[in-house]
Amino acid sequence: MNDRHRKPPADVWQAFTGLSDEEREILDAADRFARDTLYPLARKMDDEEWWPADVFPKIGAQGYFGVTAPEEYGGAGLDLFAAGLILQAFSRWNHALGLAWVAHENLCLHNLLRNATEAQKKKYLPGLCQGTRIGALGLTEPGAGSDALGSMSTTARREGDHYLLNGRKIYITNGPVADVLLVYAKTDKSQGAQGISAFIVEKDFPGFAVAQKLTKMGFRGSQTAELVFDDCRVPAENRVGEENRGVKVVMSGLDLERAMISPICLGIAERALQLSLDYARSRKQFGRPIADFQMIQDKLAQMYVWVESMRLFTYQTLRAASAIGEHEGGRGEIHKLTAAGVMYVAETLNRVLNEAVQVHGGAGYIWESEINRLYRSIKLLEIGAGTTEVRKMIIAGELLKN
Repeated sequence: MNDRHRKPPADVWQAFTGLSDEEREILDAADRFARDTLYPLARKMDDEEWWPADVFPKIGAQGYFGVTAPEEYGGAGLDLFAAGLILQAFSRWNHALGLAWVAHENLCLHNLLRNATEAQKKKYLPGLCQGTRIGALGLTEPGAGSDALGSMSTTARREGDHYLLNGRKIYITNGPVADVLLVYAKTDKSQGAQGISAFIVEKDFPGFAVAQKLTKMGFRGSQTAELVFDDCRVPAENRVGEENRGVKVVMSGLDLERAMISPICLGIAERALQLSLDYARSRKQFGRPIADFQMIQDKLAQMYVWVESMRLFTYQTLRAASAIGEHEGGRGEIHKLTAAGVMYVAETLNRVLNEAVQVHGGAGYIWESEINRLYRSIKLLEIGAGTTEVRKMIIAGELLKN
């Protein structure tokens, strides 16, 4: 092998990438699986808002669900950072499935792992780890977006050994296909945001229904829905945590959700850069590849710098989020860092994709092109888990506390 192509020593390699050899192997293996299994589905998912019903069991069979769950529940026993690497790889090749994966893996499964009782874990985690049951999170409502807690109108009323849930949730990723949902509702309206409880809802519970499947601009194929709860009967044993203490579950989960949005952005950006390099080498104008022109080289160089800065912030945030305890989220340094990380990475992805479409020219403006599919993903990543404006409020609020 030529010396200039030889892989550097492990310590130097880690300095280059921010990853240990083991972490690099996790990323590379997930990349191979995503390229071979998930990428061929991406075009049809986008064209038709199609959901491949057999894909979650395939992902589960490869051990890519329950990444942070102990082996006793069917998980891999790894940390949040490893889960982020898997999400990064999946999002390179099929970001719509990456989004569906993280809603299942992080918003539902990992949240239950951190907060559910032992009986609840034994009942629900094995199926979620195998991918035979699909998970979702029900928080956002038609009248409550950025103020999801204070303006929450979904209620849960205790009647004997059941709760009756009434209300609606909207923009719920995996909603149309979910088997298990972690749903938040107010059990004491007089306490406002402090009167919220969390519940595990199964799709077959009486009173639960998918009101409508929503068609999106981007991340098409990742199923999104409005859900309705009409005297939905939920066993009292399915309440997660104490009554009126659900806000702790919400806030710690939101920090982890923000940390796990950044790998989606990074994976998309990496793919956009590679597509732009390939196109610049193959596209000819004035008898030469456009890669020969300094204006194109300027764009490619800038995209590379942006992608690498995204990588650094993404990995820094993931490592910090991996280290926090069960009840340390929703405040302090991790609250500020996860908001800052996703804000920077999402906004930088916008720059990367804008230049990528510019490199592609007219080809990038065509709906069915892959770079167009990536470009249409921008806005969700600047809105989900708190808009850019909310992220700035969190950062400033934590800065001004001291």
